[in-house]
Amino acid sequence: MRTGRQLWRPDAESHMTRSDLVELLAERFGQLTHRDAEAAVKTILDSMSDALTRGHRIEVRGFGSFSINRRAPRLGRNPRTGESVQIPERRVPHFKPGKALRETIGAQSVDTEDNA
Repeated sequence: MRTGRQLWRPDAESHMTRSDLVELLAERFGQLTHRDAEAAVKTILDSMSDALTRGHRIEVRGFGSFSINRRAPRLGRNPRTGESVQIPERRVPHFKPGKALRETIGAQSVDTEDNA
C-alpha cells in the first residue's frame, strides 16, 4: 500500500463515489482522458460484479477479497402484524479487508469529532 502521499481529497461528507474514483484516475494518469478513466472504472466494476454474480471469489492482494455468502432460509416476523413469514435463502456480497488495509486503517488516529 502507498503511504505518505494522499491521492484522494475527501469532501465534507468523507466518502468516495464512483465519480471521485474516475476523477482521481484521470488526474493520476495524465495520458487518460476523463472518458477513458470512466470506461476503465466501469469495466473493472462490471467485471467484478459479473464474477460475483457467477459465484467467483475476487482477491486484490493488499486490499481485500470479495465473495458471496449464503444466508439460510429462516422464519421471520412481520413487524406490523406479528405474523410469521418465511424468509427465503439469499446470496449476499461480502468484503473481507486484507492485512495491509487493516494495518493502514488501524494505524490512523481517530478524530473524536467524527465519533460524536
